[in-house]
Amino acid sequence: MLKLTKSELRDQQKSLQQLGRYLPTLQLKKTLLQVEVNKTTTEIEERNDLWQKARNEVLVFAPLLVEKVECNVMQYAEIAHVHKRYENIAGVEIPEFEQIIFQDADYFLFDTPLWTDPALMLIKKLVEAKERVKVAEEKKRALEKELREVSIRVNLFEKVLIPRAMNNIKRIKVFLGDQQLTAVAQAKVAKRKKR
Repeated sequence: MLKLTKSELRDQQKSLQQLGRYLPTLQLKKTLLQVEVNKTTTEIEERNDLWQKARNEVLVFAPLLVEKVECNVMQYAEIAHVHKRYENIAGVEIPEFEQIIFQDADYFLFDTPLWTDPALMLIKKLVEAKERVKVAEEKKRALEKELREVSIRVNLFEKVLIPRAMNNIKRIKVFLGDQQLTAVAQAKVAKRKKR
């Protein structure tokens, strides 16, 4: 319930001033996040292209990978850990790919076909490319989530809070102006009656 008093008018004016100061910061954050989302989208496309190239290189070895041999090359390309570092961009912790650690490849060189090492290198390259895509997609999801939240806040400020404060100020000023006119009119009437 809106109180039609001078103290409420001051509170509403102060609130409008604070909203006016905070809105440009939110709009700047929204713009920054949008730029980051666009950069991340481009990054994902580039990483997908690199993954596709690595995949095409591995396809050369595809017929050999189904051969019955002593060692399974695929087991040596299993991920032990993906190292990521986190950066703060516009208040959002986003992941950045650092490196990938594979399980130790423990096989005897003379028990494996000649193509094992080159195939293993290409498979690891393929797995790393896919992990880079996953980290970039994780980054994009985090940025998009924050962008949605900031957009909601910007819209709330622009479409609800600021117009409401302005309307409240206007209502209070009109009411106080009417009260002042009424008081002046009553004073004039009382002055005439005294005469």
